[in-house]
Parts: sequence; structure tokens; C-alpha cells
Amino acid sequence: MPPTCYQKALQLLATRAHFRRELAMKLTQRGYPEEEIAATLDRLTEQKYLDDRATARLFVEGRRERTSEGRARLRSELLKRGAPEEAIDAALAELTPEDDTPAAREAAERWRLKGGVDPRALARHLERKGFSRRAIVAVLNGELDDLGIDDGS
Repeated sequence: MPPTCYQKALQLLATRAHFRRELAMKLTQRGYPEEEIAATLDRLTEQKYLDDRATARLFVEGRRERTSEGRARLRSELLKRGAPEEAIDAALAELTPEDDTPAAREAAERWRLKGGVDPRALARHLERKGFSRRAIVAVLNGELDDLGIDDGS
């Protein structure tokens, strides 16, 4: 007998936390009726198994620990996963602007280890990783010598 919508949702949540919209899409793809999905999601929310704010916060914390990414990149990734704006804003509000500079520095050091030496290319790389201009300038201005990159002066 195939699992109920609720059982399938629990199976999906057992592998990792999901956003409400993300879980709804997965259940829809598996052919469950919309009414059953809505009731299941409400039940999971009441039981605290489904919490968009907590999921966004965990996502940001996990990504910051594993990779060096800036706010813009984190926001983009959260939107792709179906996180609501208010959950994204709350998760990113916990990061201070000062948090971006050490993460940008880590990204710059990894980039340098892969053979990068051009400061302009480094700036583009950090921008693609979603870092603020402020963090990029801090890395380029004060830390080029520490990274072993010649700024051309």
C-alpha cells in the first residue's frame, strides 16, 4: 500500500528540513491531491515539523560553515528552494555586515590556492559568490598582501 501524504511528507522531512512550498511541490509531483497536501502541511506546521524560519536559519548557518558565500548568494539559494521572503529576511538579519568580510577572505584564500592571482578576477569571483561591495573592498584593500596577491602598485 502506498504511503499516505502525511507519511510521505514525514519521509521527506526525515532526510532534511524542507520549506513549506518546497514540500508542497514534492508532494504534488507525487500525485497527492491539493486538499490533502494543504491539510498535511498544516498538521506538520502545528506539530512543529515544518518551520520556514527555522529551516532558513539552519540553511544559512550550514552554508556559512561549509562554503564561503555572501548574503546575495544565500538569498538566491533560499528563494530557489521556496523559502518565503520573511523567513529569508529573518535568517539573513542574524548575519552582521562584519560577518561577510571573514567569509569573503576565506573565499579569496581558496580562490588563490586554485591559482588565482588577478585582483580584478578575485573581485568578480567574490561578487559571484554574493558578497557585498564592502566585503570585497575590505578583502582587496587591506588584505592583498596577506593573500600573496600583488595589487600592481
